[in-house]
Amino acid sequence: MMETEIYYSESKELWQYTMEQDLYPGELIIEIARFFLGAPYRAGTLETLGREKLVVNLAEFDCVTFVETVLALALCAASGKMLPSELQKRIKAIRYRQGKIDGYGSRLHYFTDWLRDNEKKKVLKDISQDLKGRPCRKKINFMTSHSDLYPALKNAAMVDTMRRIENNLSRRTFHIIGKDMFNAIKAKIQSGDIIAFASGLEGLEVAHAGFAVRQGNSLNLLHASSKEGAVVISKISLAAYLKANKNFTGILVARFYRV
Repeated sequence: MMETEIYYSESKELWQYTMEQDLYPGELIIEIARFFLGAPYRAGTLETLGREKLVVNLAEFDCVTFVETVLALALCAASGKMLPSELQKRIKAIRYRQGKIDGYGSRLHYFTDWLRDNEKKKVLKDISQDLKGRPCRKKINFMTSHSDLYPALKNAAMVDTMRRIENNLSRRTFHIIGKDMFNAIKAKIQSGDIIAFASGLEGLEVAHAGFAVRQGNSLNLLHASSKEGAVVISKISLAAYLKANKNFTGILVARFYRV
């Protein structure tokens, strides 16, 4: 039996709300994401001690678990199966390589790895290249270089496992839409698109993620914000948000498939 930690908040209202949505894929994503506005931000929600297990937390989020949870709920709604067991199944499929839990290394820790695996599973499509993203390779080693931040990496064998994963990712090409290209492509970004912010930090390819949301003529970011301590819609435009953070070198964009 799969070992799972579950934290539900207002789950009955959430199930009812999600099942009532009959929208296009991007609109479905945004309506579900809006349900969590104000939910607390919490870093490291998945970094638990002991054996790797599925964590389903609808009460608090980091930026990636927020994206994963919204995608999983959208898949539940699209399939007509709005049940806790179905949500667990969908989150597991999204979060782990090939949808299988096989230790700490099976979790998709790096966002480009997460993108590629979920594209293979037809959850989403990485459209960064279509939006004139430039090919990029980067030496990936942030986790093993900062192993003190990750309880599981106190184990030397797990460090070796993660180093092999990082070496493999370092050989892959991904596409970044640079800051200088953003204004040229922003009209092609749709509400509900996943926006991942490319990192200028050594050893790390993506530093943050959320959803694009169009509000009238403004394009903003709906995300779990560490700075604001909650799930919010950015007060400034997505363009201004990208420009303001000197550690962001550009964005990657992915689009949800409704299946």
